[in-house]
Amino acid sequence: MFVEAVARAAYLAVPQTRTIPLFLDRLLGRHRKQDILPTTGGRRVYAVGDVHGRLDALQPLIRAIADDLEAAPPPEPALLVFLGDYVDRGPESKGVVDLVLKMRATAGLETRALKGNHEEALLQFLAEPSFGATWMEHGGGPTLVSYGVQPPPTRTDNDAWARARDELERVLPAEHRAFYENLELMLDVGDYAFVHAGVRPGIAWDQQAERDLLWIRQEFLQEKGPFGKVIVHGHTPMEEAQLTRHRLGIDTGCYATGVLTAVRLQDADQRLIQVKAERRFG
Repeated sequence: MFVEAVARAAYLAVPQTRTIPLFLDRLLGRHRKQDILPTTGGRRVYAVGDVHGRLDALQPLIRAIADDLEAAPPPEPALLVFLGDYVDRGPESKGVVDLVLKMRATAGLETRALKGNHEEALLQFLAEPSFGATWMEHGGGPTLVSYGVQPPPTRTDNDAWARARDELERVLPAEHRAFYENLELMLDVGDYAFVHAGVRPGIAWDQQAERDLLWIRQEFLQEKGPFGKVIVHGHTPMEEAQLTRHRLGIDTGCYATGVLTAVRLQDADQRLIQVKAERRFG
């Protein structure tokens, strides 16, 4: 049974889980004004924000999603969408990818994984070991350590970075390499589009550049929209989820705060599911 399988894969006792119906935000005048709600075409969708190696937050969030499915089973299999940035900064990047792969193999739930800019950085390091020093500035060190590879002590030693790259290639499970190399850039469901960072305003969907989908910030965040669809994204951490008429930003800085956010979408029903892990980093 799906819920039992998820419970076995993701069990961890964590003190705080929150499910927040977004109609309460509207009732209280918070964050968004919207006359006509978008639709998922009847499908239940859970989108998960940036995890960044925080397995201690992802495990209870998956359990909370399983509990939600058990409490209110949808008429058809639900869709679980990860918005990218599984790796870097937090201590358990390898464990996070292991769990996402387990979710892909779980019956009764379709799981899709999008590419983030931090997965792009990992792949660039595998192709260009001299990129390692730059990757470390963006949190790549804990990712190497999670695979049992020690970063070089001197960031300017290109030979040491080549050895570290070779060691990572040696220990990287084949299914992890395939995972990183085959991540999706964008997914749309009904009136929603799911992407890591956002989209460039005024550009057609099929003309969006990969760099914008993975990296864009201010040009997207400062644009009120509409964007053709409601954009569900991560990438830019905020203290609270950003719930506007034309975009839902759900990166709540989990790597530092321990707060991991998912948004649950089903037709006119929109709500947040959040967990808070006990440890803080950063």
